[in-house]
Amino acid sequence: MTNLKEIWQFLNTDIRELGKPGDVAETGTEVTKFALEFGLALGLFSAIAGSAGIPIAIAGLSGTKLAIQGVRLYRKKTNQEPSLEEWVAIASPLAYLESFNELVQSNDLLQQVNLQPANLEPASATPPSNIAQQQSEKLGEFQLDEHLARNVLTCFHESELAQVLNQVLSNQLQQARINKHDAEILTSWVAWKTHQHLKKALEDAEDSVRQRAELYLAGRRQESDKYYSIKTYLAEQIAPKPLEKVFAESFTFKDIYVPLKAQPVNANGELDEDAEPFEIEGWAKAMLADAQKQDKVMFIQGGPGRGKSVFCRMFADWVRQHLHPVWTPILIRLRDIRTFEKSFEKTLQAAVDCKFAKNDDGWLTDRNTRFLFLLDGFDELMMERGTSQELKDFLWQVDDFQGSCQRNSEKGHRVIITGRPLALQGIQGRMPPNMERVELLPMDDELQQQWFSKWETQVGGDKNSAFQQFLQDQRCPDRVRELAKEPLLLYLLAAMHRDGKLTVEMFAGASGVRAKILIYEQSLEWVLTEQRPEWLNRELTGQETAGLRRILAEAGLCVVQSGGECAAVKTIESRLKDDESAIELIQQARERHGEDALKNALAAFYLQAAAGDKDGYVEFAHKSFGEFLCAERLKESLEDWTRPGIKREFYISTDHMDREIYDLFGYGGLTPEIVEYLMALLAASTEFQPVKLFKRLESFYLRWCDGQFIDATPENLPQKKMLQMREQTSETKWLGLRQVDIYAGLNITILLLELHRYAQLKDDLKDKIAFFPCGKKDTENFDDYRLLRIIGYSKCIGIRGFLETVGKFLSRADLTGANLSRADLTGANLSGAIFSSGNLSGANLSGANLAGANLSANLGGTIFSGADLTGADLTGANLNGAILRDADLRGANLSRADFSRAILNDADLRAANLNGAILNGVYLWDANLRGTILSRADLSRANLRGTDLSRTIVNDANLENISWDEYTKWENVQNLATAKNVPKALKQQLGLG
Repeated sequence: MTNLKEIWQFLNTDIRELGKPGDVAETGTEVTKFALEFGLALGLFSAIAGSAGIPIAIAGLSGTKLAIQGVRLYRKKTNQEPSLEEWVAIASPLAYLESFNELVQSNDLLQQVNLQPANLEPASATPPSNIAQQQSEKLGEFQLDEHLARNVLTCFHESELAQVLNQVLSNQLQQARINKHDAEILTSWVAWKTHQHLKKALEDAEDSVRQRAELYLAGRRQESDKYYSIKTYLAEQIAPKPLEKVFAESFTFKDIYVPLKAQPVNANGELDEDAEPFEIEGWAKAMLADAQKQDKVMFIQGGPGRGKSVFCRMFADWVRQHLHPVWTPILIRLRDIRTFEKSFEKTLQAAVDCKFAKNDDGWLTDRNTRFLFLLDGFDELMMERGTSQELKDFLWQVDDFQGSCQRNSEKGHRVIITGRPLALQGIQGRMPPNMERVELLPMDDELQQQWFSKWETQVGGDKNSAFQQFLQDQRCPDRVRELAKEPLLLYLLAAMHRDGKLTVEMFAGASGVRAKILIYEQSLEWVLTEQRPEWLNRELTGQETAGLRRILAEAGLCVVQSGGECAAVKTIESRLKDDESAIELIQQARERHGEDALKNALAAFYLQAAAGDKDGYVEFAHKSFGEFLCAERLKESLEDWTRPGIKREFYISTDHMDREIYDLFGYGGLTPEIVEYLMALLAASTEFQPVKLFKRLESFYLRWCDGQFIDATPENLPQKKMLQMREQTSETKWLGLRQVDIYAGLNITILLLELHRYAQLKDDLKDKIAFFPCGKKDTENFDDYRLLRIIGYSKCIGIRGFLETVGKFLSRADLTGANLSRADLTGANLSGAIFSSGNLSGANLSGANLAGANLSANLGGTIFSGADLTGADLTGANLNGAILRDADLRGANLSRADFSRAILNDADLRAANLNGAILNGVYLWDANLRGTILSRADLSRANLRGTDLSRTIVNDANLENISWDEYTKWENVQNLATAKNVPKALKQQLGLG
């Protein structure tokens, strides 16, 4: 049995000799000041404590060779080989110290503290010499026999010696004001890594010791150890992320990355513009360190190309380098999650897919690990699962998980979520309360200059200066300068300009989304001519270029239709079988690259092999490219449908068009980004024939509404598309017959709404194109219940299926005569919509945007809570019993509207016209009526408690039996003296006699 105290007394006598030159040929990393302080606490270096020779002695010590040097010193002084127990007694504490020294090198938390207790207040401090003596005595009592030595070698971090060393180190860290939880995590990692240093030291041991020790070491299944698995995950999944190449460039994301700025977002999803912008990485670090915000989910939103995903990869690696193991980063792209469990913990376990998670159901309750989960792309999660209702459910799952982490000291994990804010439309008021939301801002001048400095390093000063001059040129559209504030597009603009493919002249007359489309179009041309693979490194014919564009467009469509971010290569190929130029190019590629030809060819065009085990799949390096290319593919077909035929009106027959509609649109809902690109592409096309296209799509719409396609026998188009998609993807949860039929019809509805909106802005088209979802009133096709039936049918894709798919596209819709009684229209964009003669009684319009809408309809019992009705025309509307709580009615025309028994508390009615309105029994508690016209309005029995009536006009208004309180504001009310039935008490209060 070996006594540690005897071994250490021996080492302490001659400890200085460890630092003598020549002891170790390769010194490696020197022992840090912090490791020395801990060594003093262990009593290992007490012989040189307080000596002026400390720096000299330590300068020669190798932090990676301490165990080897210690055993050599013992061998030299005793002139004999140590026994196994003696070797373990010498090597283990020094290997533990090596492990700690290695952790100090990378962990910011350890580098910020002094491990000596001298920084404690004098009243509680114990002199370092006493601390070292106490620790040394405690460890000196440890008796190391063969059994304990074997445990050390078999699994050090579970051994008795490790427990004693961990306790000493944990005490030291806590005295240095590192909290107990963090100290325990750090010590557990030091103990785990000690095993590796022991193995290195064993290579220098004598044969007799090594042979015995290896018997125990051989039984250790290191690969199954959670710490080894975590280390492997970090090395393979996190560390390489910043070093990945930017598209086909020679430089990496790290080379041009600039940390972005953000601003807080309130519960309504609005940017807090009064708050000072802050650096996103600094905010995230502060959130991790703030003990008062341990229950908060960090929620980062931003538009496409704003830098969310790059931030995730860069910040995850920063955490790996500087905070691990106190925080261990886990980066999960939500689009890669194929199966969602009922439990969020189980979903995480499946998504991580590593041994430390898969083989241990208790991996999230291990006090020795604490994870930072970076969940990138909640908008892509929505595409996977179908509806924002499911997105809401997911966010509440994350909320519950974060709350449990705050309540349970065994967990303590944190979550960062990123994604596009548009995906949150319709659930703003139903989001979890513990989301600390921020939005990434466009790059300001300061950040752009930082980026330009990094760009100059890659391309040289001349090209960098020329690009900046391009942006400052007066001929450069403002929209392009705005786009240059988004990291993705800034890179594309700079790279194309570097290669001579971008000039100010090409943007002449371009504005808005058209300028963005020009950038994408030019970038595609750029990769076709500058970035293409070797086998295409030659002059392409026009036909070959068209073939490549067709391959890319089909890839974009396939990716979007897959419901996520990747598509099977075989699916892309199968869709191209009728395109001779595309097939010829694929064959050329096969001759040079074998069966993986198409995947390799696509890799140059913003595509890459899909993540995970999807060998036969490709995905776009950025979601925007897939959306743009999908829009290009849809544009081709929409133009084809209006091409004239030789012996018939159209080249594409109606049957053929119907089949293509299901093929192109029967997959899921169109996104606003795709629709925006599509309409801009059509508007710029010389082959766009809007009137003909509208009539053909309207014909399909009416036949779809009548169930013609889904009722067809024996086979029908929805069935064919369903079977096709089931062959091409493993995702079958929402690919049933009804779902395919519904999505095809709803997407055509979106296109008709877009064509209607486009035509209303064109004098030569607005009389030729007018879309009425229920048909034009007083015509044969009019059916006031048609839209209500569509809404009901759409519940087959989700309880809010219609709203999730079409709700974003209803602005300026003409719903004249539509019967939408009791319909759920919460969160819909109905700005500028026309509801004349319609029936909205009992409908739920909570949170809807009705700014500028014409609501001269039956609105009795309708729920408008929180709705935006600014400037809406509600002349004569029946709002009997309607709920308008918190509604924004500023400037709305409410003259002659019937608000009897309506609830308007907290509503904003400033400058609204309530002239002649019926407000009998209305509930106006705390409403803002400042500056409102109430002339001849019937306010009898209205509840005006807390209402602001300052500067309202009330001549001839009926104020019989109204109620008010001391908080009701009557300052400068005009013509109150001429109002009818003014209560006596009110007259006395206002001094009217």
